[in-house]
Amino acid sequence: MYPGIYAASHPDRPAIIQAETGQVTTFAQLHDRAIQLSNVLRQAGLQPGDHIALCMENHPRYLEAIWGCHYAGLVYTACSSRLTKAELTYIINDCAAKAFITSKYKADQALEISNDIPNVGLRLMMSGTIEGYDSYEDAVDNAPTTPLPNMVDGTDMLYSSGTTGMPKGVSREFPGTPLGTAAGVAAALTVGLYQFHEGMVYLSPAPLYHAAPLRFNMSVHAQGGTTVIMEHFDAENFLKYVQQYKATHSQLVPTMFIRMLKLEESVRSKYDVSSLKVAMHAAAPCPADTKRAMINWWGPIIHEYYAGTEGNGFVYCNSEMWLAHPGTVGTAIQGIVHICDEEGNEVPQGESGTVYFEGNTTFEYHNDPEKTKASRDPKGRGWSTLGDVGYLDEDNFLYLTDRKAFMIISGGVNIYPQEAENILVNHPKVVDIAVFGVPNDDFGEEVKAVVQPVSMPASEADAKELEKELIAYCRSHLADVKCPRSVDFRPELPRHPTGKLYKRLLKDEYWKAAGRSI
Repeated sequence: MYPGIYAASHPDRPAIIQAETGQVTTFAQLHDRAIQLSNVLRQAGLQPGDHIALCMENHPRYLEAIWGCHYAGLVYTACSSRLTKAELTYIINDCAAKAFITSKYKADQALEISNDIPNVGLRLMMSGTIEGYDSYEDAVDNAPTTPLPNMVDGTDMLYSSGTTGMPKGVSREFPGTPLGTAAGVAAALTVGLYQFHEGMVYLSPAPLYHAAPLRFNMSVHAQGGTTVIMEHFDAENFLKYVQQYKATHSQLVPTMFIRMLKLEESVRSKYDVSSLKVAMHAAAPCPADTKRAMINWWGPIIHEYYAGTEGNGFVYCNSEMWLAHPGTVGTAIQGIVHICDEEGNEVPQGESGTVYFEGNTTFEYHNDPEKTKASRDPKGRGWSTLGDVGYLDEDNFLYLTDRKAFMIISGGVNIYPQEAENILVNHPKVVDIAVFGVPNDDFGEEVKAVVQPVSMPASEADAKELEKELIAYCRSHLADVKCPRSVDFRPELPRHPTGKLYKRLLKDEYWKAAGRSI
């Protein structure tokens, strides 16, 4: 299914509403503009299977651009609007994008990368233009509304950071199927588990470049529902928009739950959220007390899932399942879960090991055969892992006990500390460094750096000054969310004679000091 189905049957139904302004895009408008963009892209020489990149805020025309790419049969990469010049340039070139769509909001960065993306022939900018970029609105609004012949489904290729510190695209088989017919697990899950249906209202509080918001919003349109897009999450505004738009569905991260629960009771109680039938969450561990409080507040409408951009498996848990198995992320409904040791041997029930999925879904990390190989079962059974550690109980419910190596999950955002380490170790005042996550009541975790400096600061004031210098240095190279929020100094870091850093010792120390377990 795709928006054109409902453009024909319900042309005036809202497909997209901007939460803050109430600006509406109808299904007829969404479909026509997607057709027009697909014509622009084809006239620029892009053919089915070619790649395109997009980078912007939650712009009112974001989803029409995504659908236009989909209608053109392209492989589209939605990039974080928080990336630095180097990160964005790398992704655009790595995915071999032939076109790039951005917005005036990103004008400074768009100008910075202009000379570094030589293979990008078509460059479009929304809400204004700068040198080197054409007006998106002019290009689309003047294009024909005649559908391309023999349209096929496009697909996404989204990037997640690798342990080498460089982002890696998750590449899946290109569907090449007639438009609206691609057999996707997402569609089956959203309809079967989450009751996506025609006329539903989905409140989307997260950045659209993330995998789940992007795919869920497209699934809503494919079912004839309305998506309400928030520019940024705000706890009280979320509740206000649930009431205002009578939202039936939403997808959140635990940080959002925490922020809403911290609102004064008088604020929480003044909004009617009874229209909500399904609230999904994932992306980060949810504290048990937080989840229990949300179920008590909203009722048993909370659904959790464990999955990755890779799409190799899907573990699901509804409220009743969680209350019976507190702390679980659920049971597998796509793929079969196996828990294995480092040699690939399955471990006994209740014992922790690497979580593998057995199934028919395959993926590769774009331009990274080593990372692809590392994600596969060492015994060659075709199983794959996201790198997480967990165990199964007697009822086959999965519990996660560790996460991808030392990946930090802060406010639902995956952060790989190697990226910051690779930057900061090059600072002239740094000898050695370890970056890891420490507890944060609002975000779950925050980024901490422990540094062995060339010379230890002589005073607390000197330490604060060096801390500021290192954080600023990191932020000049990486998105701020990936950089330390605080830096501590030590005369030496715990390393094995072979050079291996015992980061776990440092992390354990900070978590225990905070009275928390990892």
